[in-house]
Amino acid sequence: MTPFDYARAGDTAEALRLGQGPAAAYLGGGTNLVDLMRETIARADTLVDVTGLSSAIEETEEGGLMIGGAVRNTALAEHRAVRSRYPLLSRAILAGASAQIRNMATVGGNLLQRTRCTYFYDTDGSRCNKRVPGSGCDAIDGFNRIHAILGASAACVATHPSDMCVALAALDAIVHVQGREGARSIAFAELHRLPGDRPEIDTILKPGELITAVELPPLAPSARSTYRKVRDRASYAFALVSVAAVLDVADGQIKDARIALGGVAHKPWRASKAEARLRGGPATEQAFREAAMAELADAKPLSENGFKTELVTRTLVAVLGDLAGAAS
Repeated sequence: MTPFDYARAGDTAEALRLGQGPAAAYLGGGTNLVDLMRETIARADTLVDVTGLSSAIEETEEGGLMIGGAVRNTALAEHRAVRSRYPLLSRAILAGASAQIRNMATVGGNLLQRTRCTYFYDTDGSRCNKRVPGSGCDAIDGFNRIHAILGASAACVATHPSDMCVALAALDAIVHVQGREGARSIAFAELHRLPGDRPEIDTILKPGELITAVELPPLAPSARSTYRKVRDRASYAFALVSVAAVLDVADGQIKDARIALGGVAHKPWRASKAEARLRGGPATEQAFREAAMAELADAKPLSENGFKTELVTRTLVAVLGDLAGAAS
């Protein structure tokens, strides 16, 4: 790890002032950033500790929730309003990492964590455009069982690791940020980028911008939601495939459907084609399977991850079936 300066921000204004340096980084729980710095993958000359900023979870006038960027993952998962009104978010958080990491990790930090691609972490000879732009991508022809089948590029086939972010994508969350140009709000689906030819850039955040809060819009009272994660082992493993879904069914017809997939792309993947196929149609297993097939029509599996297309289909059909059954 290279030497760095440490500063603890007392408020957002101070954090922004300290974070404007060309090699400054904001430090939340540090559960990903510090690891990357130890491996010399990430470098910063100044770490600005923002854990003392907003850790409140408050009701909004519209009936949703405003979640401070410094809220710990455990506190969010255990919050009464989250468990009762947004159970998919609570389940997604509890499916991620270990209890010790959840106790440290913050909401803002979770949104900014980076891929766990083996080649990204291998600094001793593996080529990785995400780590060293222009060097190549050894995952494409290498060990790619956990890699992307949607939205990948010739430059990168890595997947996004977060469980929480998949749930937030399905909830149409709004990310509030502040920077040198003032405050702005970002639709969650637009926060993270697909790799294109610049896979080293994960989000659309501008240099020095700080995530101050995440807003959850209210769900319809009749909507049901859940999160399911499929992984190689039951604890402390990243998703092979995950599904976050919100389903609103009345008299056997689907009024609304929101679906996001994890483990399949460089960002949490909003399944807009599947949603469009489902809305206004019957809540049947056949309809669920056809929606999954529509979403996966453009999937491009690699040499070792072709199983993900069927795994996504089966998981999505099962999740939607459970939600439809709960609504009947």
